[in-house]
Amino acid sequence: MSRETPEATASHATRWSDAPSRDALQLIAEGVTKVAGFGIAAISVARSDGKLEVMAVAGSDEARESLQGRRTPLDQLSREIEKADDWGLFRFVPHERLDPSAGEQWGWVPDIEPIDDPDAWHPLDLLLAPLNDDEGQLRGTLAIDLPVDGRRPGEQQRAVLNTYAEQARQAVIVALEREALADQVRIAEAARRIVRRATAQLSFERMVADSRDALLEGFRAAGMWLQTFDQDGHGEIYTADGRGIVLGPELVAIAETAARLAWEEQTAVVVAPGRTFDAIGEERGRLVADFMASIGVETLLFTPVGAGPECLGNLVLTRTVGATEWTDAEATMALDIGHDLGRAILNARTFEREHQLVEELQELDTYKGQLIATVAHELKNPLTSVMGHLEMLESSPDLSGTTVTSLHAMERGTRRMVRVIDDLLLLSKVGDAENPLIAVPVDLHKVVDDVLDLVTVAAGQKGLELRVEVPEGPVTALGDATELDRVCANLVSNAVKYTPEGGTVTIALDREGDEVVLTVSDEGIGISEADVAKLGTEFFRSSNPVAAAQPGTGLGLAIVRRVLARHGGRMSIRSALGEGSTFRVHLPAA
Repeated sequence: MSRETPEATASHATRWSDAPSRDALQLIAEGVTKVAGFGIAAISVARSDGKLEVMAVAGSDEARESLQGRRTPLDQLSREIEKADDWGLFRFVPHERLDPSAGEQWGWVPDIEPIDDPDAWHPLDLLLAPLNDDEGQLRGTLAIDLPVDGRRPGEQQRAVLNTYAEQARQAVIVALEREALADQVRIAEAARRIVRRATAQLSFERMVADSRDALLEGFRAAGMWLQTFDQDGHGEIYTADGRGIVLGPELVAIAETAARLAWEEQTAVVVAPGRTFDAIGEERGRLVADFMASIGVETLLFTPVGAGPECLGNLVLTRTVGATEWTDAEATMALDIGHDLGRAILNARTFEREHQLVEELQELDTYKGQLIATVAHELKNPLTSVMGHLEMLESSPDLSGTTVTSLHAMERGTRRMVRVIDDLLLLSKVGDAENPLIAVPVDLHKVVDDVLDLVTVAAGQKGLELRVEVPEGPVTALGDATELDRVCANLVSNAVKYTPEGGTVTIALDREGDEVVLTVSDEGIGISEADVAKLGTEFFRSSNPVAAAQPGTGLGLAIVRRVLARHGGRMSIRSALGEGSTFRVHLPAA
């Protein structure tokens, strides 16, 4: 009979969930009891941890209650089979050959008295059929006990038993294959859920939270935690339920060492009583075992997490007392998930670094704006005083011609500095997030007229034609009148500045849907494609020598872009060297 020594352990939570396979084994066991003349039949399957697990018991409720789910070491069975008689597919070990040192108590022994016959069956007789696959690997056993006639089976009865043994062999192989396939599907589904959901997260807490159900269900685990390593080799521990896992310094060091070694070997490690990661040594193995006992964990699957050559942490899945052993398929899939989580950790860290850089750049931009505003304001006051005194000096009748010329040059320079400072102050204002836009309807027709009044003299000096194409009646945008006036003035003055003598500058207004469009075109020197991409950057000046020779600060288009951003507008630029440029500004219509 399939009797277990004291080493055998009961696992009442059998992991076989494939009902058709379980029922097929049960039917074969019942057939042995009903047809082959035996009172008890039990079918066991071989597990990857080197144990046999009883999956089907027929003939006795007492035997079923004692044997169902029991796990017996295969090496114990092998030692008994070595002393067995060969009965075809079956092996028979008479009770007198059994090793008394194998254990004082079997898992279940029938309470019978042998009959008075030379072939009488003894309660400790062992009759079982090793069920091997086509490659000779042991996949299970069929064990029988309690012959109805009380005798050891003869030749004819053995032939019947061999038939059932072959059926059991085929059924066990099919059942294990179905079980392996079901495991692969279950774990693959867990991996798919993790890849789809957890790896899209950009924080470790959300990553663990979204992985939790998939990992616990897919791997039938009781708990889990994820430990990450930072650039210094130390990191954080994230648990599935938010409760902290307290690892002392020694355990943290052990986990990090083990993770890096496991990543080098590309393996997931099962840690269980009497089984640990050889690379960490016996003393460290005992520390790990003590820690597992302290948190009620019987076994754990330790998986390195990483990407490329870099180990980034480890994933730990736990099982409690009485749970099933970890399979090779689970370890393999856990390692694949370790790769997926490794890439997710890199993505999360990249996002964190980018987020930090953005915050630093925003702080720097704020500081730059404050600095520009402060410096510009401090410079404008003394310049106003300088201009006032220059005007007073210019009105004096006692100045010579040379002195007057010098004063005029000083005044031009001072006015240019004032314009630069005004540009800096406006740039700071329109870029200040704490300076909200108060939008009102603005008639762009009037804005264009005001700007034309300002540039008419400059255009006339160069013989330029100013062509205006606007519809009748107002064209109204929603925004700040002063800022929109500055947008139009900057674009038109640039067109006048860069258009050669005798050219044409066109200013047009139009309405397109819920937007109004201001278009400024010129026949100037044009802009290269490389320079177009940089237009609007503070202090940027064109690389074209002709353009660079014109006076300017590089702030005009920067102000335009910031104003448009505040107004929810946009600007497009079409230009080619030697052919002129066209700027189209889109603004929300009032």
